[in-house]
Amino acid sequence: MGGEYVEQRNGGHYVAGTRISLDSVVYAFNRGEAPDQILEGYPLVGSLGRVYGAIAFYLDHKAEIDKRLEESAREFEANTIPLSEANPGLWEKLQRARTEMGEPRP
Repeated sequence: MGGEYVEQRNGGHYVAGTRISLDSVVYAFNRGEAPDQILEGYPLVGSLGRVYGAIAFYLDHKAEIDKRLEESAREFEANTIPLSEANPGLWEKLQRARTEMGEPRP
């Protein structure tokens, strides 16, 4: 899976000739950013045409890419230690600050 606008290397997909991951473009696109906003956020993509090319690639392979992104998110969650366990002192400070600001504690 690849093409003129997207290439596969190092186990991931990238905008061809750049270090910008396809995932970055896809997340921006799925947040509702327009192609010109995506280019503004990732100027190293190089051109608006390349942004459109990356989006077209995503749409042509949407099911596969969405599945991979979901698996990555699940893996990240499974390997993430909650702040309350990783740094209880900081967690408690944040909770006190939330309470002082009038937010309920989780």
